[in-house]
Amino acid sequence: MEITVSGKVALVTGASRGIGLATALEFARSGAKGVVITARKEETIEAARQEMIDAGVDESSVLALAARADDEEAAEATTAAAVERFGSLDILVNNAGTNPAAGDLMEVDLGALDKTWAVNLRAPLLWVRGAYKAWMGQHGGSIVNVASVAGLRPSGMMGAYNVSKAGLIHLTRQLALELAPKIRVNAIAPAVVRTRLAGALLADEDFAARVHPLGRVGEPEDVAPLIVYLSSDVASWMTGAIIPIDGGVAGASSSGIA
Repeated sequence: MEITVSGKVALVTGASRGIGLATALEFARSGAKGVVITARKEETIEAARQEMIDAGVDESSVLALAARADDEEAAEATTAAAVERFGSLDILVNNAGTNPAAGDLMEVDLGALDKTWAVNLRAPLLWVRGAYKAWMGQHGGSIVNVASVAGLRPSGMMGAYNVSKAGLIHLTRQLALELAPKIRVNAIAPAVVRTRLAGALLADEDFAARVHPLGRVGEPEDVAPLIVYLSSDVASWMTGAIIPIDGGVAGASSSGIA
């Protein structure tokens, strides 16, 4: 089965590294006509663009724009720029995320909590609204939200993050209902993936690996193909789905193993 997004235009937020950059590369390799990548800082997103070109992606098919994930004006301007540059916006991947609010909810800094919820939960809605206004409301499309297994169950010291990802999971289902049948909305729920965001969890990588029944942490390249699959026409009868991609963590937990 060939999974292709030939002729489609995809926008990936938080694409300067990690899952976002791996996903942008996977879209390009899967035939995307255009790939729009965003990150907060211009220098980091331009470096990501150059990395894609160095990997063999056609320079003309990549548009790199600095845009804060939680900035409504930036979301509207970037989605409009995607349509202006490539003629459509068929796929949106809400990948940008943050977790500055470590600690239990009774003690966590509320400013850090607000930032976590703004980027992880409110921001995806802003980008969906931008994509809807720019293209998808009239023409349809596919949206994939990058949630987390942390949104499926509670855990210590990550309360603000966990709640934001649980909210993103419910937002996915709500949008899937509201935007059907033209727009499909799905989410993935990774466990520990080797990214800068997961740096603290990777401090003891041997322990992190043992938590996963498959015996290792994930790599961004493990996750990207699932996002492309959900974005493609092969998944045309899927919406409102939350798919763990987690080395077995969610299944082991529900079975009482972990």
